[in-house]
Amino acid sequence: MSQELNEVKGLARKLTPEEQLDLIAYLTQRLQRCEIKRKPSRNIMEFAGIAPNLMGGMDAQEYVRRIRSGEPLELESEQVQSRKEE
Repeated sequence: MSQELNEVKGLARKLTPEEQLDLIAYLTQRLQRCEIKRKPSRNIMEFAGIAPNLMGGMDAQEYVRRIRSGEPLELESEQVQSRKEE
């Protein structure tokens, strides 16, 4: 949250309820004239193939366990190379 927004919120707390309603009306009118750009939603299929063979044919649970424990994964990449050569 920006410092300016925090300052405005602090000032808004000091306003009377009527003044707060006036502020809300002002902001609402102002925003109605603005075009709010939303982030485009992503399709999960966009991510297909981003990291092919990351696990080297290893079971996903085993891969996660090894990554978390710090075990090296070079052995599996050698196995994948030998499979490719066959």
